[in-house]
Amino acid sequence: QVQLVESGGGLVQPGGSLRLSCAASGFAFSNYAMSWYRQAPGKEREFVATISWSGGSTKYVDSVKGRFTISRDNALKEVYLQMNNLKPEDTAVYYCNTEYWATSYWGQGTQVTVSS
Repeated sequence: QVQLVESGGGLVQPGGSLRLSCAASGFAFSNYAMSWYRQAPGKEREFVATISWSGGSTKYVDSVKGRFTISRDNALKEVYLQMNNLKPEDTAVYYCNTEYWATSYWGQGTQVTVSS
């Protein structure tokens, strides 16, 4: 079965950096786009970034452009989110996502807290 496992979250001060990782299994990872979403307490889940199957195309929500970078390693079946210059409003649970056979799959999420 499809499994996505996020890691790398934690507590950082404003202006700090974190790198999130998502390990994938159960499907042909290299054939599919991968995305990151986030959800803050009491708010809807929000799109953050996506990367094409080859890694050649990326898109970001405006609020993270210039600060976050999504990347992938198809040999390792992992997708990453490098987050720089973090802001308190980036605080959320971050989820890895893929769509496989017309079904969306999500990891368990990893908590990112940005606070002084």
